[in-house]
Amino acid sequence: MLLKWIEKFGEKAIETEFARDVIRNIRRNKLFNTINREMDRFLAKKLMMEIKKNKLPKHLAIIMDGNRRYAKMEGYPPQKGHEMGKDKLEEVMEWSRELGIRVLTVFAFSTDNFKRPKEEVEHLMNLFAMDLNKLASDERVHKNKIRINIIGRLDLLPEHVRKAAEEIMKKTEKYDRYFFNIAIGYGGREEITDAIKKIASDVKKGKIKINEIDEEKVSSYLYTSSLPFPYPDLVLRTSGEERISNFLLWQLAYSELYFADVYWPQMKKTDFLKAILSYQRRQRRYGR
Repeated sequence: MLLKWIEKFGEKAIETEFARDVIRNIRRNKLFNTINREMDRFLAKKLMMEIKKNKLPKHLAIIMDGNRRYAKMEGYPPQKGHEMGKDKLEEVMEWSRELGIRVLTVFAFSTDNFKRPKEEVEHLMNLFAMDLNKLASDERVHKNKIRINIIGRLDLLPEHVRKAAEEIMKKTEKYDRYFFNIAIGYGGREEITDAIKKIASDVKKGKIKINEIDEEKVSSYLYTSSLPFPYPDLVLRTSGEERISNFLLWQLAYSELYFADVYWPQMKKTDFLKAILSYQRRQRRYGR
């Protein structure tokens, strides 16, 4: 597509403000955007028809990467990129539900992200608190029976974020139609370490025996243990980076991986559907 060619050209262009201005002006042209939007809508409709004929992933995990780089490309401050990323997540939730994907897990903030500038971390935390409070009263959440769970080291989060997380988990704990997991203050190694500590404690207390510890037992101590489908079928990462970055290390052992060459805020429905289609084609190729 023309837009993708322009984006790739922008990535390879000489890093000058002039080059970035040229790319931004093309991307913001009304006629260009109208044509591209109509083409995208048509393609999304075609992809949706094909996808609904085949097996869908029950659990989709997403590494939402590229907010800051997208903001820089567009000439915005990093905070604007995070705000646009938040809006994109709302769209992706709707796309997932439209397809009937029952479990969606997103990587929102890692334990490593606490090392970012204080101002940026505080802005993100305020966004999390605001969004969680908004979700708690969102009619779509309750109408569609979406259970929302915040996974990660909640003890590391500011009090207002932790309270918002606890409130929404309590409000939706009885729901079981869809499951939406938000990883905040999360690290895959930390999750496994926490599980080991809990298992060791239960062994010491006599609740379990050492010879009872197997893969199933370990899984029952992970953050995702309450899900009907704890292991993601498909992992989607945006921004073109090809790594899993300490995300769901235990759970991703057999997951399909898909890397989209777009920043998270600019991901279109067609990009999302292409990831699902890629998963389905792999399943057919493997005879699953």
